[in-house]
Amino acid sequence: MPRTPSRTTLHAEPGVGEGAVEMHGEKIQRKKLSDEVFNRLFQAIEHGELGPGDQLPSERELMGRFGVGRPAIREAMQALGNMGLIEISHGERARVTRPTASAVIAQIDHAARHLLSTSPQSLEHLKEAREFFEVGMASDAAKRATLEDIEKLKAALAEQQSFFGKDLKRFVAADMAFHTAIAAITGNPVFEAVSRAMLQWLSQYHSGVLRWKGHESITLEEHQQVLDCIAARDPEGAATAMRNHLRRTRRIYQPGKTTPS
Repeated sequence: MPRTPSRTTLHAEPGVGEGAVEMHGEKIQRKKLSDEVFNRLFQAIEHGELGPGDQLPSERELMGRFGVGRPAIREAMQALGNMGLIEISHGERARVTRPTASAVIAQIDHAARHLLSTSPQSLEHLKEAREFFEVGMASDAAKRATLEDIEKLKAALAEQQSFFGKDLKRFVAADMAFHTAIAAITGNPVFEAVSRAMLQWLSQYHSGVLRWKGHESITLEEHQQVLDCIAARDPEGAATAMRNHLRRTRRIYQPGKTTPS
């Protein structure tokens, strides 16, 4: 019986051996020295060899340890700093930082803004995601809120009311602060970081419709309803009030619009 040619035999040169497959592609490139330095420092941090608060060796020490020049060390350190893994201060050794949810979310900030600016549908997806998060957080806040939390919410709402009809930009900023305060009540730093990030990403698409007569007062009334439900320890009521509020305000954020300056 004739042998069936193998389809998995790979050869560097075409035509060598029966069933040979010719492979095309770019040559494998050597990694940059700074990438190698980055990987080693990252592993040291990840494996706990360098913990939060620890200082990294000096540039000179790292140059000697890894056998590379100063540019490779500085480029690797800058990359670690951009990721929020180390803090670089002029005249001092870099120090390992403690990771936070906010720092991690911040790493995708530019990418998220680019996605929103190039994909109108992504803005709608963000609105949906915000509603999903905030309705759940309002319900959770009604279960967890302490008297101190409720007082903070009242203060946040009072501040927003103080800008009513006077300063639209600060009114909008206070609106965001009210929602962030609700996220903080959950006690979950990931919820709080994600909520704050979504509000910031949405803010650049604010259409300015708060200038419509009566719109600001409606927003304040709806915020009051959410606050009242949280203070009354009413999770379902808080969720419903938040859902109604966000669905009404979805049209505020439109592609091509920016927050009033």
